[in-house]
Amino acid sequence: MSRVIRVGGAQLGPIQKADSRKLAVDRMIVLLDKAKDQGCELVVFPELALTTFFPRWNMDDQSEIDSYFETEMPNEACQPLFDRAREHGIGFSFGYAEITEENGERHHYNTSILVDKAGNIVGTYRKTHLPGHGVFDPERAFQHLEKKYFEVGNTGFRVWRYMDGIFGMCICNDRRWPETYRVMGLQGVEMVLLGFNTPTANSQRSCEAEDLRVFHNDLSVQSGAYQNGTWVVAIAKAGNEDGHELLGDSTIVHPSGQVVARTTTLDDELIVADCDLDECNFFKETIFDFDRHRRIEHYGLISQQTGVVRPD
Repeated sequence: MSRVIRVGGAQLGPIQKADSRKLAVDRMIVLLDKAKDQGCELVVFPELALTTFFPRWNMDDQSEIDSYFETEMPNEACQPLFDRAREHGIGFSFGYAEITEENGERHHYNTSILVDKAGNIVGTYRKTHLPGHGVFDPERAFQHLEKKYFEVGNTGFRVWRYMDGIFGMCICNDRRWPETYRVMGLQGVEMVLLGFNTPTANSQRSCEAEDLRVFHNDLSVQSGAYQNGTWVVAIAKAGNEDGHELLGDSTIVHPSGQVVARTTTLDDELIVADCDLDECNFFKETIFDFDRHRRIEHYGLISQQTGVVRPD
């Protein structure tokens, strides 16, 4: 039985602060329709796909902050996307800011969901590795206040049986941490769905060139794919958003680490690849056969220690 899935990576161009949820969802539906025309079974959208990347702004009014969050999913703004995907028989994934109530308390997460072809949410992931800082920093060229607006996710790196394969999710900065892929790799992951919003500039290192930012993005995604024998679909929100430039360079990466599709613009753009999940097997059964080659007796520091401790 073939396990080839035709995947669409639906990069979004900028979403401005003044843009409505409806405008964002309408653009997502256009990309979904293009994916249907190209025979896609699964479409992956970016992190925080419904709004501008609001952590660049310093806000203290909780009602203003909460205006960027969703309290239910699907909600009225997003229901047309779910309906169109169900009509097309396409599964999808996208990221958004989530408010949820747990044990009588409200929590704020940077979240991604996995939706099946019938429009049912079958997986939820909440971002683990929050970058940036938690208070306004006047020394930065611009703010990156994810630690102010989001809590560390509580889902861990789960995987799901989905479309005859094993799928996982992560979000943006998670891609830079090898533990992200390895935890999913240890569960047999065959495709990782990843949305990101990444500035072209480093707010703390102005000399860092954009091409180096692209290199680091590719390096993280390609090494995660190769070292765990998995496909990775890494999709950006790109372009000039409220005067701030975001990387494009959305990619679909083979388990060998090779890029098989890449966007060429900073606008709404669909890339497509036929992804054979069985191509994961060679890497999982040879050089990255974890059962034969991993030496966990020497890896204790990875889970026992957070910061660096140098020898005396």
